[in-house]
Amino acid sequence: MVQISNHLPTAELQRLDAAHHLHPFTSHSELTEKGARVITRAKGVFLTDSEGEEILDGMAGLWCVNIGYGRDELAEAGARQMRELPYYNTFFQSTHVPAIALANKLAELMPEHLNHVFFAGSGSEANDTNIRLVRTYWDLKGKPSKKVIISRKNAYHGSSVGSGSLGGMAYMHSQGGLPIPDIHHINQPNWWAEGGDMTPEEFGLARAQELEAAILEMGEDRVAAFIAEPVMGAGGVIVAPSTYWPEIQRICDKYEILLIADEVICGFGRTGNWFGSQTLNIRPDIMTIAKGLSSGYAPIGASVVSDEVAEVIGQTEFNHGYTYSGHPVACAVALENLRILEEEGIVDHVRTVAAPYLKQAWESLTDHPLVGEATIVGMMASIALTPDKASRAKFAADPGTVGLMCRERCFANNLVMRHVGDRMVISPPLIITPEEIDMLLMRARKSLDETYARLQEQDMLRPAS
Repeated sequence: MVQISNHLPTAELQRLDAAHHLHPFTSHSELTEKGARVITRAKGVFLTDSEGEEILDGMAGLWCVNIGYGRDELAEAGARQMRELPYYNTFFQSTHVPAIALANKLAELMPEHLNHVFFAGSGSEANDTNIRLVRTYWDLKGKPSKKVIISRKNAYHGSSVGSGSLGGMAYMHSQGGLPIPDIHHINQPNWWAEGGDMTPEEFGLARAQELEAAILEMGEDRVAAFIAEPVMGAGGVIVAPSTYWPEIQRICDKYEILLIADEVICGFGRTGNWFGSQTLNIRPDIMTIAKGLSSGYAPIGASVVSDEVAEVIGQTEFNHGYTYSGHPVACAVALENLRILEEEGIVDHVRTVAAPYLKQAWESLTDHPLVGEATIVGMMASIALTPDKASRAKFAADPGTVGLMCRERCFANNLVMRHVGDRMVISPPLIITPEEIDMLLMRARKSLDETYARLQEQDMLRPAS
């Protein structure tokens, strides 16, 4: 058996990593010079690195370790399944018990009209599936011209060619010839950065109505679907104004546009309900899930579709699927994860204990001279860094410069807090306690103080002209 706890010295691990391991979203020349932080084990909300430092993981991995690290029950569920049936596919009119059981459990948890599950290995794969699902659906409805999927700038829906096209991040589109045809992007509902003199309510309505304008401009006969995260996650935890989602729902209903809720981050308790769609009163035709489905313990995702969409798709052979669709081990791990979420009342813990406590603590950060806005829904939150709160100004430095400085101070203070441009974001494990939230806020404040002092020293507290 490979011994991973008795590891090589950190410098040697970093050398081997740089020599052979290509990392996602990474400049490898920079990483080689700096050396990767090597994480060796984890428990609860804490990580331990190869130097023995204990780090509070304010990001739950990549928004995914909802039940926290170190739950032996999931390891045991995966091991049992590996011994019984380590793999079989769900092609060729075959199935297996873990896929059956997980699909059934998901149908129980979902809003009542979402009862049909198409499994994938990740959220990116599931959103690729959604592109084909909605276009096949309209083909079968006798409307083959309905191919355009509308998304939002700064949205994140994955990094494969299809899902990366659905996302609205320009830096991703700059590589590899993205977006693919028939993907259209409207503006995001980010009032802090883009609201100007409008009230949040006016701005939310205006941004939602861009969807209707796009439909009318392209023609209702061409638009197949609108995809959006209930709360924009990787774009900076952008919470739409209260007027936004009711208007989006009205427009989708009026023009018979399929609504896809990308719940990869928001799902499985993160917003204080099982799904963000419930928190924000959204009625999706398709829901994308992954991450919290297994708490990141095994790679799995899915598209959950409405009864009506499933009935139409079922009229033909859907020429789509993955080798690991409904992988039995991943399904077994996901089922155990859902059991823990349910039986231990973790979603209730978020709604009644952790989220209210975090909200009060998090919003107190607006008294810091560097923080202009604090937004939070459930257990996902962000702060906007600014040199001038009153004008919501951007920094004169290149976007993301100050955010990166703050992230580096967080890491130095043993806190994983991510930066998205000049916003700092958190998404801790749902099991986090009030005492651990106090620790998170203490380390966050210390990091903000150190960032502010450095900005003063380097004369970087100037607003963009």
